[in-house]
Amino acid sequence: MTLTEEPRTTETAQPEIGRARRRKEDARLITGRTTWTDNMVLPGMLHLSIVRSPVAHARIGSVDVSAAREAPGVVAVYSGRDFAEEQGSLPCAWPVTPDMVNPGHPSIAVEEVNHVGEAVAVIVARSKAAAADAVELVDVDYAVLPPVLDMEQASTQDTDLCHAHLESNTSFHFVFDAGDAGTGGDTDEAFSGADVVVSRRFVNQRLIPAFMEPRSVVVQPQGDNYTMWSATQIPHILRVMLAMVTGVPEHKLRVIAPDVGGGFGGKLQVTPEEVLALLVARRLGKPVKYTETRSESLMSAHHGRDQIQYVDVAADREGNVKGLRVRLLADMGAYLRLITPGTPALGAFMYPAIYKFPAYRFELKGIFTNKTPTDAYRGAGRPEATFAIERIMDELAVELGMDPLELRRKNWIKHDEFPFTMVAGLEYDSGNYEAATARALELIGYDELRAEQQRRRESGDPVQLGIGFSTFTEMCGIAPSRVLGSLSFGSGGWEHASIRMLPTGKVEVVTGATPHGQGHETAWSQLVADKLGVPFEDVEVLHGDTSISPKGLDTYGSRSLVVGGTAVVKAADKVVAKARKVAAHLLEASEDDLEFEGGKFSVRGTPGTGLSIQEVALAIFAAHNYPEDVEPSIDADATFDPVNFSFPHGTHICAMEVDTETGMVKIRKYACVDDVGTIVNPLIVEGQIHGGLAQGIAQALYEEAVYDADGNLTTGSFVDYLVPSAADLPHFDTDNTVTPSTSNPMGSKGVGEAGTIASTPAVVNAALDAVRHLGVTDIRMPLTPERVWRALQTGGDGGDRAAAGTTAYGGASTESTTGVSTPASNPGGIS
Repeated sequence: MTLTEEPRTTETAQPEIGRARRRKEDARLITGRTTWTDNMVLPGMLHLSIVRSPVAHARIGSVDVSAAREAPGVVAVYSGRDFAEEQGSLPCAWPVTPDMVNPGHPSIAVEEVNHVGEAVAVIVARSKAAAADAVELVDVDYAVLPPVLDMEQASTQDTDLCHAHLESNTSFHFVFDAGDAGTGGDTDEAFSGADVVVSRRFVNQRLIPAFMEPRSVVVQPQGDNYTMWSATQIPHILRVMLAMVTGVPEHKLRVIAPDVGGGFGGKLQVTPEEVLALLVARRLGKPVKYTETRSESLMSAHHGRDQIQYVDVAADREGNVKGLRVRLLADMGAYLRLITPGTPALGAFMYPAIYKFPAYRFELKGIFTNKTPTDAYRGAGRPEATFAIERIMDELAVELGMDPLELRRKNWIKHDEFPFTMVAGLEYDSGNYEAATARALELIGYDELRAEQQRRRESGDPVQLGIGFSTFTEMCGIAPSRVLGSLSFGSGGWEHASIRMLPTGKVEVVTGATPHGQGHETAWSQLVADKLGVPFEDVEVLHGDTSISPKGLDTYGSRSLVVGGTAVVKAADKVVAKARKVAAHLLEASEDDLEFEGGKFSVRGTPGTGLSIQEVALAIFAAHNYPEDVEPSIDADATFDPVNFSFPHGTHICAMEVDTETGMVKIRKYACVDDVGTIVNPLIVEGQIHGGLAQGIAQALYEEAVYDADGNLTTGSFVDYLVPSAADLPHFDTDNTVTPSTSNPMGSKGVGEAGTIASTPAVVNAALDAVRHLGVTDIRMPLTPERVWRALQTGGDGGDRAAAGTTAYGGASTESTTGVSTPASNPGGIS
């Protein structure tokens, strides 16, 4: 589906909701005529550069900054000891278990460094160049310690420690058992009574968010007040956390997120650099700026994914699933950042996906290693879960000799079974997996592709064809505050909006959701234009400044429209309700006799006369004639906290060509049909799907953060970390089905992460489908030509397992068992 902006019509008022409008913010963004944080120049502003550790694990003996202090243009140089008493510890807002071990996370190391790239000193200079030059003059004495790098080895008792003051490298052990929770049956019984048990070990490799705009922060002190501009996704949360970490009173701190060039979860963070900039500005009383280089960003900004998944599925011989067991090791990196432990734990509720498992058990161990910390990356726990379940469903289909799509159809929730309470405890409110799948099959030309695949196999064509499926759902609109509280999340999930009717008839919308490329200004304008009956062009959306928008919980987890947009709609409804009272008074009519349509109040039966809402706004501003029992304002606020998540879903199908002589893979065709409920702007939805697909396909085929044996990031630039361009990606055939959500009045569901969550397993399943008849059972991501070629030479999984020999989960990586399950060996203490 290819969308362009719909032409305007003057004959009738065209509804805004559902209209494919170009984004009103794009002109300034794509031309760079906007305020990025790094564009800012303040009088007397100083520049920061950070001295970073070149080793993964070491005690700091001394930090000699004397030479750097004497360098031209340098104003000050600070080591960790200079801020030891005031820097606090960076926050972790999601303690997933009561006994979770948090080693603390200094913004600048004092006694020990725990990953390459950790800050050990900060240079303050009059120019960016002078600050960068002085970095080389700081002499740090490191007593190198053995780095802990292999997650499986780190989870055992016979290992070095990432943090010497801790007893082990395990941060927490999180368990969800549906039998214990009362949402499912006994998992042991399900597996012991199954006809078929299939067990696999999957690796979700470490990724780097690689947002377009590097992180940047500017802090301006004004007496004991501070204004921070930051390229962040979370200005409201950042303000609260900075106050808690540094002791600066919250009401003395203003945080502004100007236009932000992408985030993908990578800017859902309270960063060391933000804290350091605030501390330096407070220490010197002068404005300061820090902007990272791309190499610093890849090395020190948090990473994503990095999980090892041991998945067991039980079924009968007819293909009815009986039980699911997931045992997961998640690499925390060296520290716990804002929601590091919660990211893999969130996936616990998504492993059963759309399938009616009667029994389910999930176990997770969070492991410290001497690598850059991990945290949220587009999808945050849900892509990992979707990859595992969609891969294991294909493996089960192979074991049973069933078509993989037929196996899915046999086990997914039927459209007439909604609402449906899943074995993980979530209530899915709506969906139609049959309709999405039927349309996706039509888009890709499924029967023709299967026939071509058969011809290629029979002829021994060196380029084989495979077809891969991903029938997914996700929990998004991360919002129900009570649910988040039950999961020990450190915040609520509500969102706030205000609408101000200006006397000239224009409208200001203030939103707590903070965009970084999603199109809030356009979508919110469409919502308000429809609700109030005002022109789209007359709506201005304000955001990202805690003084202008003091209430909000920001943007992540596909929550903006379903939570923030609903707050806007509710505020608009309140504006209309207030205006109705004033209009009734001015028209000398009963409120019950008024109709409101197309932005105009009229008395029922006399549509030719009446007052527009803009006229009401002017009248109440003048306040010469208004009801005595109302305030002279029709402005309104609203806060929305939904009672449930939203559950978008879809069917993604990938047709993949694999050259068996070279290992090269090529996506021949990609079709997807996503159900995101009511669509406000189809053009924005299409863009979000395309962007998500690019990142999901990138995980499958291109991207991986790699460390060497000493803990050095060997993919620390775009020369080695392969982010695909448009030229590396296929044409996408997309469409949508619509089953409205019941958790918000618009019926909308999230869309920002759908493409990323669904596409990775579809691509990998397609590649394996192309070569499985040649003896290949698995290929570790990314599917580089070398990995594919090696798998074709050796068969099985290509010998590409964990780098450190024996795995923590024993030998259940590729085995399947017919009959009674043979359990894997004990994975590092997980029972």
